Amino acid sequence: MSLNGKVAIVTGGGQGLGLAYARELARQGAAAVINDVNADTAAQAVAQIEADGGRATAVVVPVGTTDAAKALVAGAVDTFGRLDILVTNAGILRDKSLLKMTDEDFDLVINVHLKGTFTCVREAYAYFKEHNVQGRIITIGSPTGQRGNFGQTNYAAAKAGIVGMVRTWALEMKKAGVTVNSVIPVAATAMTKTVPYFQKAVEADERGEAMPSFFRHDLGFGTADDVSGLVAYLASDEAANITGQAIGAGGDRLQVWTHPEAATTEYREGGWSYEALQENAGKLFTAETLQTYGEEFLPLPEDLKPAQPAEAR
Repeated sequence: MSLNGKVAIVTGGGQGLGLAYARELARQGAAAVINDVNADTAAQAVAQIEADGGRATAVVVPVGTTDAAKALVAGAVDTFGRLDILVTNAGILRDKSLLKMTDEDFDLVINVHLKGTFTCVREAYAYFKEHNVQGRIITIGSPTGQRGNFGQTNYAAAKAGIVGMVRTWALEMKKAGVTVNSVIPVAATAMTKTVPYFQKAVEADERGEAMPSFFRHDLGFGTADDVSGLVAYLASDEAANITGQAIGAGGDRLQVWTHPEAATTEYREGGWSYEALQENAGKLFTAETLQTYGEEFLPLPEDLKPAQPAEAR
């Protein structure tokens, strides 16, 4: 097992994607520190990992503050003697369109996702530097942070910010031999279960069956376990040369996302005045040069379309 002797913190590790990451890290030999805000959920996750033959402990605290981050690192060191891996998975949703989103909706999501990632990474990196550990940091992004999504101003901002921080941290941590990457999961979660488009995939998964190939291959949509292998690999010594990346995983698909680059470049001596833009807009801003936004899903095959409620037929 490639992670023997390693110790990993997984924030939001009590259920869903976080639990899948923690179980896979433990399966590869790492001791897991499960973080959750619910003590019962965290305890159940620890019991499940131990039943699998792994080692785990729980630290029940809401991420976001520096004190919470310190408690997580202390929990790892006090229980298992060291820290090698941090996975910042904790998150919440408060989806609303812009005019309906309150300050509280925005602040809560930013605090958990963005500030929680910042404080936990800062604390883990301080430990790595002090103890000369070539640690592994895996943050969790989202397609929403890469492309945008209706009703998710707060979530999109947080997830885009996480990837921006990762690119900065990769520069700052390189000399210490610490890697930091962002995983972009596309998987069945409590959120996707409510989306009609994914109904047939979710139903198959809940029956213990493989999702249809359209979802797994064409859309790159799968289960939490389909993402956990990438998280464990990035946590390993074998991934020492991978840092500063946003890597997508879902179903049968793996993607390395590009860093933002200019889609087109035009020069004009003297610069681009308002009048110059008026004169040249037709060739500068075209269907080929302007970029799309939002996630674009393929049309569902007829046999995979969601069932219509009886009253809607």
